[in-house]
Amino acid sequence: MTTSNQAAKTPPAGGITGRKRTLLLVLVAGGFVRNRAAVIGASILVFFTIVAVLAPWIAPYEPDISDFEAPLESPSWEHLMGTDDLGRDILSRVMHGARVSLMVAVLAIAIASTVGVMAGLAAGYFGKWIDTVIMRLADALMAMPGLVLVVFMVGVLGPSLRNAMLAISILYLAPFARIVRVNTLSIREQEYVQAARAIGAGNLRIMLTAVFPNTLSPIIVMMSLSAGIAILIESGLSFLGLGIQPPQPSWGGMLAQGREFITLSWWMTTFPGLVIFLTVLSLNFIGDGLRESLDPRQRRR
Repeated sequence: MTTSNQAAKTPPAGGITGRKRTLLLVLVAGGFVRNRAAVIGASILVFFTIVAVLAPWIAPYEPDISDFEAPLESPSWEHLMGTDDLGRDILSRVMHGARVSLMVAVLAIAIASTVGVMAGLAAGYFGKWIDTVIMRLADALMAMPGLVLVVFMVGVLGPSLRNAMLAISILYLAPFARIVRVNTLSIREQEYVQAARAIGAGNLRIMLTAVFPNTLSPIIVMMSLSAGIAILIESGLSFLGLGIQPPQPSWGGMLAQGREFITLSWWMTTFPGLVIFLTVLSLNFIGDGLRESLDPRQRRR
């Protein structure tokens, strides 16, 4: 039998045909939709994303324009969330701050997942000294408390939005690498991977077409859960003055500014804190919904 004939009879990665893959997607989507908390979380996140994208056009005021005739004004029809000590509209600043927080979460987790997944695939698939080197580096990153590591890196590199994203992405490299490595160790011994080797498929092709697709479930769940923590870290950095710098608005920076007036103007800290809470909660709901819908045992129930 020729190599081409063998390839034709070799089952697709994981033994999943196109029809089965479509059915699996339908089952996963159905399980997610039936989870009320996940649907609520997705709705909140979509709403905040739309607000962040359209903030320059729908915000009632410019976020950095001061109105010295209306400082510390309580919530009213003119300023739905009140104003800060410089007379700036808090609602407009919250809308523009959403752009920063969501952008940090998306970019930082995208970088961390891309590099971490590649490192985890290499460590789990090749093993030996490659596995040892990558995992020891991951252990070194995970040995230091996360917030301490991020603050240290931003302190060395300098306070800025770019450095904050870089520090957060490095923080999550190790968790993504470890979870992908664990799954790759078991997947590389499966029959369909051995069959791909037998017909002469290269290591890179096997990793991308046979191994990687079968590690997507934990990666997707981890990305959604990590994004919420990334927003909290970015808000904490901005609160400490190590994230985005004034006058550009950020949720953490608004909290830091409002703490000086917390007994006089409760709205300066309440509304930024509320949107941080809702955003992180929605991402946790989405992560839990994805975990349950991607778990075969949950789908059978």
